[in-house]
Amino acid sequence: MVFAVPLVPPLLRPFLALQYPTTAPSNPDSFPHSTYYNVGKLDICLVITLIAVMAVLRDSFRLGIFEPFARWKLTRDLERRRKQREARTPATNGHANGSATNGHSLSNGTAKSPYSPRELKQLNRSVLRFAEQGWSVVYYSSVWSYGLYVHRCLPTRILDPVDLWLNYPHIPLAAPFKFYYLTQMAFYLHQILILNAEARRSDHVLMMSHHIITVILMWASYYTNLTRVGALIMVLMDWCDIFLPLAKMFRYIQITQLATDATFGVFLVSWFITRHILFLFVIKSTVIDAPKIIPPEWSSETGRYLSRPAHTAFSAMLLALQVMQCVWFWLICRVAWRVLSGKGAADARSDDEGSDVDEKED
Repeated sequence: MVFAVPLVPPLLRPFLALQYPTTAPSNPDSFPHSTYYNVGKLDICLVITLIAVMAVLRDSFRLGIFEPFARWKLTRDLERRRKQREARTPATNGHANGSATNGHSLSNGTAKSPYSPRELKQLNRSVLRFAEQGWSVVYYSSVWSYGLYVHRCLPTRILDPVDLWLNYPHIPLAAPFKFYYLTQMAFYLHQILILNAEARRSDHVLMMSHHIITVILMWASYYTNLTRVGALIMVLMDWCDIFLPLAKMFRYIQITQLATDATFGVFLVSWFITRHILFLFVIKSTVIDAPKIIPPEWSSETGRYLSRPAHTAFSAMLLALQVMQCVWFWLICRVAWRVLSGKGAADARSDDEGSDVDEKED
C-alpha cells in the first residue's frame, strides 16, 4: 500500500502515497507486519487521485468491455428476431436480402435499418444501462473481497460488535486498513458525481441523501478514530450491492428470466440479512455499548472524540440510514411480489426521462 515516489516532486507526493507514516504499535492487535500511519488533512489528496482513477476505470470498463459486449449480444438477438419475423411473413419483407446491419449502423443510424425506432432506442438504452451496472459489479466485488480481508484481520465480530469500542482510539492505522477506508470514501464521492450525471430515477433525492450521509459518516469516523465500526458497516453494505446490478445486467441483455429472478432472490435475502439484521447489531452496539465503554470526551491530545453530542450525531445518522433502507426494502418487496406473481423481476424505480413504455420496462 506504500507507493515509492522518489522522482515525484514533494508537492505531488500526497496525491500518490499514504501520508503521515508513524511507528507501529509495540503489540498491535491487527496487521502485525504492516506499516502504520496517522490520519491528517493531506489524506484528501489521495482521495482526489482515487476519484480520478475510478473515473478512468469506470469509462474503460464501460466503453472497452461492457458496451461492446452488450451491443454485440443485443444486435445479434435483434437480427435473429428480424429473421424470424421475415420467415413468418415473407411476402412483406422483400427488402430483407440487402438490409443486413451491424452494431455500428444500429448505434448511429447512418445505414438504412429494418428495425423500428423503438427497437433502436431500446437497444441503445439497454447497452448504456448494462455498462453502468457492469462497473458496479466490478467495483463492489473487488472492494467487498478486500474489505472482508481487512475485517478478518481485525479483532471485531459481527454478532457481538462490542470489540468495535475496546481500546479506543484505534490509532495509528495499518496501511491496508487506511487504503481501504480512503478508497471507500473516494468511491462514494465519485458516486455523488455519477448520480447527477446519469438519468434521474424516482428515488434520486433519497439516493443522494443516502450518499451524503454515508460520506459524512465516513469522514467523521475517520477523523474521530472510529474506523473499525465504519469498516464493519461497509463490509455489510457492499455484499448485497454485488447482486442487484448483476441481476439488472442479466435483464438488460435479455438473459433467461430464471437467471434474473434467481440473482434478484439472492440480492433480496442478502439485503435483509445484512441491512436489517446484522446492521441492527451495529446500531444497537453504537447506541448502547459505545457510551458504556468509551468515556465521553473531545480531546485532540488523546485522540478521543466521542463526546455526547458526537455520539448522538453518529447514532442519528445510522438510524437515518436504516430508515432509508426500509424504504428501499419496501420497493424490493414490490419487485419480489412481481416475481412470485409470475411477472418477473423489474426495477420498481423508473427513470424521470423517457417514454411511458421505457418507464414500464425499467
